[in-house]
Amino acid sequence: MQYSRPQSIQAVIFDWAGTMVDFGSFAPTQIFVEAFAEFGVDISLEEARGPMGMGKWDHIRTLCNDADIAERYRESKGHLPNDDDVTAIYQRFMPLQVAKVAEYSDVIPGTLDTLAALRNRGIKIGSCSGYPAEVMAKVVELARENGLKVDHVVATDDVPNGRPHPAQSLANVIALGISDVAACVKVDDTAPGLLEGRAAGMWTVALTCSGNTMGLDYHAFEQLSEEELTVRRDHVREQLAPAGAHYFIDTIADLPEVIEDIQARLARGETPQGA
Repeated sequence: MQYSRPQSIQAVIFDWAGTMVDFGSFAPTQIFVEAFAEFGVDISLEEARGPMGMGKWDHIRTLCNDADIAERYRESKGHLPNDDDVTAIYQRFMPLQVAKVAEYSDVIPGTLDTLAALRNRGIKIGSCSGYPAEVMAKVVELARENGLKVDHVVATDDVPNGRPHPAQSLANVIALGISDVAACVKVDDTAPGLLEGRAAGMWTVALTCSGNTMGLDYHAFEQLSEEELTVRRDHVREQLAPAGAHYFIDTIADLPEVIEDIQARLARGETPQGA
C-alpha cells in the first residue's frame, strides 16, 4: 500500500468558549477570580486569563505557580499553595462554573451559519474544551437550546492529557472516523488549543477577536474604532504567534474563506505538517 495525501477537509474541530460561544471567554475567567477570592486571594481577570485553554486543574496549578499569586496565597493561608490547595480551589471552582456558565452561553455571531456551511460540504464537526465533562454537559445543553449542535465533544478529563497535548483532537479523529489528521482543521482562541492542533498534525486557525486574549465582550468589540481594532488585533497575533497557527481570523464568521484556501492547498498536495 502507498500513502495518499487527503484531497479535501473531512472535519473541523472547534474549541467552545471564545470560539463558538461566550464572546470574550468570560465564563471560565470570571469564575477563577471568584474561586480564588473564596480562599482570600485576589486575582485580576487578566491574571486569570493567562493560562486559558489548559484543563482547569492545570490552569489553577499554573496560576498558583505565579510568584505574585503564590505570595498572596501565602499571606492568606500561611503557606505557599501545594497540589492539595490547588485541588481545593478546583473543587470550589467546579460548582461555581456549572452554576454560572449559563450567564455566558450566548452563541458567537456567525457560528450557526459557519457550521451549516461546513455540513453542506459534508465536513464533520468535532469539538473539545478545557472544561471538564461535568461543565461541558451544561455547555452543550445550553448550546443545543440555542441551535448549536456538533457531532462530537471531548472534555479535558475524557483523555489522559489535556492541552497542549493532542489527545482531545485525536479523540475526535477516532470518534468521527477521520482517515487522516491532515484532513482536519483545529479552530481555537488560545495558545494551548492551537498547540494541541499542531501536535495532532492538523491545520490550525487562531481567532484574534472573539477569544480570551482580546478579552472583550461582543458589544465592546463592536464599539472599537478601526484603529483600536488594528492595535488590539496585532497584539493578539503577537501573543498567539509562537503557537504556530496556519491562519489568523477575527471570529468564526470568517472561517469559510479559510476553509476554501485549505481545500485548495490540499488539492495541490500540501499538508499542515509541511506548512
